[in-house]
Amino acid sequence: MNNANFLEAPFADPVKMPAAKRNGPGRFFNRELSWLAFNWRVLEEAGNIRVPLLERLRFLSISATNLDEFYTVRVAGLRELARSGNTTPATDGLTPAEQLVLINKDARDLMQAQQETWDMVRDELQAEGIVLCSRDQLDAIDITHLEKTFLGQVFPILSPLAIDPAHPFPFIPNTGFVLALQLERKSDKKPLQALLPIPNQIDRFVALPTRNGKQRFLPMEEMLLIHLGALFPGYRTVGNCAFRVLRDSDLEVEDEAEDLVREFEVALKRRRRGEVVRLKISAGAPNSLRKTIMHELHTKEDQIVEVHGMLGMADLKELVLDNRPDLQWKPFAPRVPERVQDFEGDMFAAIRQKDMLLHHPYETFDMVVRFLKQAANDPDVLAIKQTFYRTSRDSPIVSALCEAAENGKSVTALVELKARFDEAANIRQSRRLERAGAHVVYGFINYKTHAKISTVVRRENGKLVTYTHYGTGNYHPETARIYTDLSLFTCDKALGRDATKVFNYLSGNAAPVGLENLSISPLNLKTTLIGQIEKEAEYATQGRPAEIWAKMNSIVDADVIDALYSASQKGVKINLVVRGICGLRPGIKGLSENIRVKSIIGRFLEHSRIVCFGNGHGLPSKKANVFISSADWMGRNLVRRVETLVQIKNATVKAQIVSQIMAANLADEAQSWVLGPSGKYLRADTSQTEHPFNCHRFFMEYPSLSGRGSAGASDVPELTHSRD
Repeated sequence: MNNANFLEAPFADPVKMPAAKRNGPGRFFNRELSWLAFNWRVLEEAGNIRVPLLERLRFLSISATNLDEFYTVRVAGLRELARSGNTTPATDGLTPAEQLVLINKDARDLMQAQQETWDMVRDELQAEGIVLCSRDQLDAIDITHLEKTFLGQVFPILSPLAIDPAHPFPFIPNTGFVLALQLERKSDKKPLQALLPIPNQIDRFVALPTRNGKQRFLPMEEMLLIHLGALFPGYRTVGNCAFRVLRDSDLEVEDEAEDLVREFEVALKRRRRGEVVRLKISAGAPNSLRKTIMHELHTKEDQIVEVHGMLGMADLKELVLDNRPDLQWKPFAPRVPERVQDFEGDMFAAIRQKDMLLHHPYETFDMVVRFLKQAANDPDVLAIKQTFYRTSRDSPIVSALCEAAENGKSVTALVELKARFDEAANIRQSRRLERAGAHVVYGFINYKTHAKISTVVRRENGKLVTYTHYGTGNYHPETARIYTDLSLFTCDKALGRDATKVFNYLSGNAAPVGLENLSISPLNLKTTLIGQIEKEAEYATQGRPAEIWAKMNSIVDADVIDALYSASQKGVKINLVVRGICGLRPGIKGLSENIRVKSIIGRFLEHSRIVCFGNGHGLPSKKANVFISSADWMGRNLVRRVETLVQIKNATVKAQIVSQIMAANLADEAQSWVLGPSGKYLRADTSQTEHPFNCHRFFMEYPSLSGRGSAGASDVPELTHSRD
């Protein structure tokens, strides 16, 4: 397979499936197992020799972090359903209890694979001069160094905890990492059990003196075991183990809460105390310690994972060393769009000339920040409205909005308090905005507001002009460095009116009417999407070209999947780029023989949502219907969130999306996995290709079509040529 024939290659021979399964739950993949398959692909990158060594270590850390979050949210929810006796099957026919059995097996295999991958990567790190030591490898110089480090940087913040009638077993918070100790008093051999929690505020790995040019580190728990005498004077260690706790992290909020912010603050405290869903404990733990820990944490054997190796692999990201750029991706500086440079940084002037679609991180997210900073200080700007789902702790966007409010402009901020794991940060931002004089609203109790919209109303020549930003990603400058997302800047009147109506819906709770180029969840996004799929199927039955290209993070909504199956059966050619969860089963005869699915896992996290319909002309085509969206094709996005589906009308932006962004994603081989009918993902075969096409590298090298200016308008390639 090469990048030329991937787009044009005939669809593979379909696989047969019994009619009963094809028409029943068997036509879907299980959501949770599909997510685990995604995390297997992330872990595979840790063993990919084409990836720099420290980036492979980062992938290993990410796979561990992902799995932790999966357990604290998804597995916790399934356990609660199973425990309550709920036997309602998922779309694939599996009950909560049946899913838990399969998840447990696959997750344990994944954790074992993580350990094996770590063993391999650790050996390669050692060959490159980065060494993780154990206690028995230390010499006198190391011990002296550790003594100073322990007393000066660690000892003051530790809290050793005895376990006896006067000192009951303490609460261990979510992700808590603890040393459990079996001690014996030297004077009379009286036993003592104790815990030594390792605070999150200290690094997991302690730097040792460099030796023979090698950077050496010791795990924190190893250093603590060396210095137990300072923590428990008069005692000797009989046995020890380490354990790590994961707790249910879902939030419950009272529907009738009078003060939503205060209710969320209380709910966050409850999350910290959620029930244990998984306990990882080092193998070979003393039996008495193991029993005590299990009893006090109310865990059963099926919740326990014995680890032969490293606990807390998420912490390995600390070993991605800044002073070893030779083992990381080559530095990449995001571009400033040429058109913005042509107008000397004036965002409004650049947008007035023509709609502009920026592709992050290849084009810098600083343009979004600049858009709002410029608005904050522009005397002709009257009002700014902004949604927030996630943003950074010291957000420059929040600072710009505060400055705008202090400058007397009307500022409205929709802050979503239910953004999982960012609730506390969003509460802080809302308080900050309120202090500056902005109007802060929180949307709906029943729906998360996941739409990414910003509007700036400016007085120009005696008239009001609305400048609008629609995004596929969060207003988060830090994640924008590694997430691939789209930012549409426009002063199109219809898109401005649509955005204003959505903000009125969020603040005034009155459903908008007369949306022109926009569909939104929970009102009409799903019906628009299915309607476009059905329209494409009609073209196929008429013998006209019929094709769909789509890109998203996840697809699990049964109605949308069934609409795609129906379109496939009528002859619509469907190419999907789905990074993560995929409930759709491709390549089944009589069901989905015209559907192909691929996943891209690489240097950047694919996050943008795009869908292109041939509109009776095939793809690529100037007459295609093209959309960008904040929504994945999941029930929560289509039914339980406020999301946007923005139709792109500008010809240059359409060409950029279809012939540049989507074409490159479909052509990618270097980072691609292809989903088969059985649910297995296979890497694209690049063994015969010296330089397999890499879409991330392509985007780093070539600027976006719609951001072109006077400097380089002619050298931006389109990967496919229009059919028109």
